[in-house]
Amino acid sequence: MSTENEGNEVTPGPSVPPAPPAAAPDATPGTGEVPGAGEVSGAAGGHGAEHAGVPGGSAEQHTAPLPPVPPGPAAPGAAPAGGGGWPPQPPAVPAYAHGTGGHEWGAAYQPPPQQGSGKGRGGLVAGVLVAALVAGGIGGGVGYWAAERNDTAVDSTTVSASDTPADLKREPGTVANIAGKALPSVVTIDAQGGGAQGEGEGGTGTGFVYDKQGHILTNNHVVASAADGGRIAATFSNGKKYAAEIVGKAQGYDVAVLKLKNADGLAPLPLGDSEKVAVGDSTIAIGAPFGLSNTVTTGIVSAKNRPVASGDGTGSKNSYMSALQTDASINPGNSGGPLLDARGAVIGINSAIKPAESGGGLGGGQGGSIGLGFAIPINQVKTVADQLIKTGKAVYPMIGASVSLDQSTSDGARISEQGVGGSAPVTQGGPADKAGLKPGDLITRLDDRPIDSGPTLISEIWTHKPGDTVKLTFVRGGDERTVDVVLGSKGED
Repeated sequence: MSTENEGNEVTPGPSVPPAPPAAAPDATPGTGEVPGAGEVSGAAGGHGAEHAGVPGGSAEQHTAPLPPVPPGPAAPGAAPAGGGGWPPQPPAVPAYAHGTGGHEWGAAYQPPPQQGSGKGRGGLVAGVLVAALVAGGIGGGVGYWAAERNDTAVDSTTVSASDTPADLKREPGTVANIAGKALPSVVTIDAQGGGAQGEGEGGTGTGFVYDKQGHILTNNHVVASAADGGRIAATFSNGKKYAAEIVGKAQGYDVAVLKLKNADGLAPLPLGDSEKVAVGDSTIAIGAPFGLSNTVTTGIVSAKNRPVASGDGTGSKNSYMSALQTDASINPGNSGGPLLDARGAVIGINSAIKPAESGGGLGGGQGGSIGLGFAIPINQVKTVADQLIKTGKAVYPMIGASVSLDQSTSDGARISEQGVGGSAPVTQGGPADKAGLKPGDLITRLDDRPIDSGPTLISEIWTHKPGDTVKLTFVRGGDERTVDVVLGSKGED
């Protein structure tokens, strides 16, 4: 499994939000309940309908995947049959959920399977590092030989930096300064499932200190495999290692809170305000790509409010987020790690990537960064984390209506004609019902945000809290209407 929805396939929303349609199109086949609208059964496009506002879908890993690819041999990102745009509709069971590589959107690192006794996880990475060291050693020898031969031929014109102080300090605001302060508060997470011999599925991810009480924030898909009788360990940059337990996890939000055992003297990372982030702002990502702990990469905020669907690696349900997009290099193993701003404050949790379509590389088929990384905004993460710490469970806002998850069209989120398992598509007495919404209505906007699909509606609803009032714009019979909807609430399924 991957660690960053780097190991989880990420299901991104369309690159460009579609403009509201002038007329309501016919209902589309393949519906699925969308969290935020009502109860979600976990079925993804192709069968069943998901209630907006409730967790649903399928996938899990240490890196959340973008919108799942449609079934069939088509490469990820390919337009679905029928003329749909990118991203494609999430599959009922993403490839990464089966640990077979494939089209991965996630960023969690799942080491290659062991082969024979004595060969542990990370062998492939170790091999790559050894090759690098060997090459470096040869280069060093050749360099010395050449310098020795030319020692008397030409006078050196290089200048030695002998006056550089041993305690050179990095200027405040530089990447080195920010990384130096943040690294001691970031941990590499090793999650192992509880198999018959204690050797269940596992992987490597990242997390960071949330408070002085020892709580660690990370992705649900990073620790999902260890939720039932597994083992979790967190290692700091100074080498200190602690056992950890799961305090609570929210599959739909892809957020989990751990508690370190017998840890003290912890320094929480400062939290920023993800609502105030602007496209173009500098970003710094810290994590353990492919198991390489304490790796720091930089980039910018490439986009905001990017609809992304990912999974927890169990192949049961999808997670949805209105993500921050960054071009900072994020790879399998970065999942759960902090995305920092230029001040060193956390603005998001790195969760998913859109890897190169060819896959390959380290990790037995897990694709690497192509500059398309996605992070859950920290404002949403904080709300969920506080719920998990207080009660062990998360609450999801919902409108009480099933919407289609079909993404072959991008004109909006259509309320299904039939709910999950034959249930009513609009919950009687629920928020949508009270607002007058009916099956077949095409929702095109939530407040000032364009809605181009069911997953986009869910991700936007989940940025709110139960009790919030939102304006929904929808099309019925060719007429556009706007209603106020007071969001209801639902617990984890």
